[in-house]
Amino acid sequence: MAQSTRFIALSSVCTLFKNNCNVSSHTAKSMSSWWSHVEMGPPDAILGITEAFKKDQNPKKINLGVGAYRDDNGKPFVLPSVRKAEERIRNKEMDKEYSPIAGNAEFCKHSINLALGDSNDVVTNGLNATVQGISGTGSLYIGATFLSHFFSGNKEVYLPTPTWGNHAPIFKLARLPVKTYRYYDPKTCGLDFQGALEDISKIPEKSIIVLHACAHNPTGVDPKPEQWKELSTLIKKRNLFTFFDMAYQGFASGCIQKDSLAIKLFLKDGHKIALAQSYAKNMGLYGERVGAFTLVSSNKDEAQNTLSQLKILIRPIYSNPPINGARIVNEILGDSTLREEWLCDVKGMADRIISVRQKLRNNLKKCGSSRNWTHITDQIGMFCYTGLKLPEVEKLTKNYSIYLTKDGRISMAGVTSKNVEYLASAIHDITK
Repeated sequence: MAQSTRFIALSSVCTLFKNNCNVSSHTAKSMSSWWSHVEMGPPDAILGITEAFKKDQNPKKINLGVGAYRDDNGKPFVLPSVRKAEERIRNKEMDKEYSPIAGNAEFCKHSINLALGDSNDVVTNGLNATVQGISGTGSLYIGATFLSHFFSGNKEVYLPTPTWGNHAPIFKLARLPVKTYRYYDPKTCGLDFQGALEDISKIPEKSIIVLHACAHNPTGVDPKPEQWKELSTLIKKRNLFTFFDMAYQGFASGCIQKDSLAIKLFLKDGHKIALAQSYAKNMGLYGERVGAFTLVSSNKDEAQNTLSQLKILIRPIYSNPPINGARIVNEILGDSTLREEWLCDVKGMADRIISVRQKLRNNLKKCGSSRNWTHITDQIGMFCYTGLKLPEVEKLTKNYSIYLTKDGRISMAGVTSKNVEYLASAIHDITK
């Protein structure tokens, strides 16, 4: 009897253990499937090009997808002025304390003055709310988030077609509806100015319009000064709020004043703008992630109020920005001698890009190409919309190991005096 009781008890324990195991198994299964609904996202187009380029064994291969400056040997370039600034920072033995939420105040002042010019009325009258951002991307997102919370007009954002690939995701992430207006004309590889005017004239009043201040990415197509004037007049007439993205000041033409012409023109015409700046291209501070966001207000009280709200938004996103890149910018822009050296450095980069544009066009003509390639030198900045179609792009990659994006965009930074003849010959061969 006792033995039977022990058997029953043992059976009960086994059953309980089995049930517990089933529960544990079910729980584990449930916990392991939290993300079963998440699909594999598409690979980044530019990174995919770089990976394919690395695997290619052709000694003549060219990577024209890279979005960072390269010297005439195809190597990453650190500006001499940046090297000097870094050396000064090391000698000062600076601490690693937190930066304020809005970033380094000296950096913010240098940034807005770089954009608008020294002794500008905006800064003099305290009309700007400027904060340090995490390069251009982070600065755009700060602005987008602020507009999402506080913009009192129509919260639709109108982007040029095409535009930088990250623009739409940034504004959508901030829950702002994104629409477009015509900008690039594939037939001429130039500006569709009439199309832009027609579309902008139909944008609902009090909407948000995004403009590239210079070196439009990805097309390299910029309005002429008189076209900027006409755009300013129309945008003001439509009562639209202008958000400028300026990632290439100085790097486009080699002149910081010329590259900020559109912003100054809009302010002179009475626009109250938003502005995102980046030091990735013009100082080569890609990995330092240093930029700025500015709102220009109607009066000093507005500027102070908007600045307070910008800081409240920044606090839960990343608390405060990194310090090293801002210190480099301060050293360069805060010292007249080092600033002049930097202006020479950035002009040197811009001049190299301009020169390889001319060399590519000349070599295409030398090859006997019957196509009109004037757009190569008419466009400006790091990128060029070549006008090549997808089948031509695929032939370039397959037959010549020349890597570029499917829309025919090339980074002129990947073109050098050593590979430009090979590139021109290849383009001629697949287009003749």
